[in-house]
Amino acid sequence: MTHDTDEANGQEGTARARVLRAIAQIPAAQWDACANPSAATFNPFVGHGFLAALEDAGTVGAMTGWLPRHVVLEDREGAVAGVAACYVKTHSQGEYVFDHSWADAYMRAGGRYYPKLQVAVPFSPVPGPRLMVRPGPDRDLHEQQLASALVALSVDMKVSSLHLTFLDEGCATRLAKLGFLVRTGQQFHWNNAGYASFDDFLATLASRKRKAVRREREQALSNGIEIEHVTGVAITEDDWDAMYAFYVDTGQRKWGQPYLNRAFFSKLGASMADRCLLIFANRDGRRIAGALNLIGGDCLYGRYWGAIEQHPSLHFEVCYYQAINYAIEHGLARVEAGAQGEHKLARGYLPATTYSAHWIADAGFRAAVERFLRQEREAVAEMAALYTEAGPFRKVQGDGVQEDHD
Repeated sequence: MTHDTDEANGQEGTARARVLRAIAQIPAAQWDACANPSAATFNPFVGHGFLAALEDAGTVGAMTGWLPRHVVLEDREGAVAGVAACYVKTHSQGEYVFDHSWADAYMRAGGRYYPKLQVAVPFSPVPGPRLMVRPGPDRDLHEQQLASALVALSVDMKVSSLHLTFLDEGCATRLAKLGFLVRTGQQFHWNNAGYASFDDFLATLASRKRKAVRREREQALSNGIEIEHVTGVAITEDDWDAMYAFYVDTGQRKWGQPYLNRAFFSKLGASMADRCLLIFANRDGRRIAGALNLIGGDCLYGRYWGAIEQHPSLHFEVCYYQAINYAIEHGLARVEAGAQGEHKLARGYLPATTYSAHWIADAGFRAAVERFLRQEREAVAEMAALYTEAGPFRKVQGDGVQEDHD
C-alpha cells in the first residue's frame, strides 16, 4: 500500500508513505538516519540492527502474532523522511502496556479487537522514539504526516485500534493534539548526578539505605562469586549460549514460553556486539548467573537476567549495582532496568513516567477508554509522588541541609 499525505502547512506537494513487510526492504543507513540521527542519544532498540535481528531469527513474524508492517515516509524528492516500526498484532502479548481489559470489554460488546496495529519494539519495554523522522526544518511536519499515514493504514486495514507504546513525552503531547488518547505508566530509572564513583553515589543515600546496599553487595559475592564483564568482539558464541540459558530459565518461570530464541542472540551479537554488555557471575570457574545490557548513547539498558544457582542478593548485584557502576565509569546519564519493580526504589532507582498514545476507531469505545485513562493518569501521578517521597536519598531540609537519618 502507498498513501499520499497532504502537507499540513498547506504548501504544494505531497509526502508519500509506503508499507514494508520486512525491515530488510529498507537499507539500514536510511532507517538509522531517522531512528538514531545523534550518537549522543543513540537508542539501540529502534535501530535497524536490533529490529532486523528479531525478524531474521523468526521471533517476529506471522507465526508469533507480530506481523511487520513498517511505515516509511518519503518526502517530495523521494528521500526517506520518517520511519515507524509497526506490527499487526493478533494478541496483546510482549507489549508491557496492558490492554487485555480493553480487548475483553470490546469483544463482550460485540466488537472485534484483534487484529490491531502496534508501533513498538517487540518484547522491549524501553522508552524511545516511535515516530522517527530525519532532522531538519520539516521535522514536525514529517512527524504529523507519519502519524497520519499510520491512521490511514489503520483505516485501510479496518483494525480496531492503533497503539504507539513507550514513546517519548514530547511526541505523546503532540499526538494528543491530533486526537490520540495518551496513557501513562511507570518504570524505575537510575539517574547519574555526575557521580565520580559508586561510593560517591552511596554518599547521597540515607544512612540506613547506604548500609543496606553495602550489605547486599558483600552478601552477593560472599560465596566466592566473581563478576565478569564481556562486550564487543570479546563476546563469543559460548557467551551467548550461557546468556540464552539464563534467559530461558527466567522466561519459563515468568511467562511460560520465552519470547526470544537462541538465533536472536547470535544475530544481535553479529549486528551490534559493540552495544552489548554481558555481566556474568562466576563461581569455581563456572558461570552461574548473567544479565544482558544494551549500551545507548546516554543510557545503559538492562534487559535479561537469569541464574542457575540461587545466592542472596546476587540479582541486585548483577542487574542493578553493576549497571550503576558501569554507567558512572562511562559517563552515562541513566540506567533503565526494565518494567515494573518497586524493589528497585531502595537501590537508587526512582519512578519515571512512561507514555503511550492510542487511536481507536469506534467512537463509543474511544469515549469509554478516554474516561478510564483520565482516572489512570491521576493514579499514576499520585503513586509516582509517593514513591519519590519514599526514595532512599537523604532528605534536603528547608535550609538546604541534608538530613541523614536511620
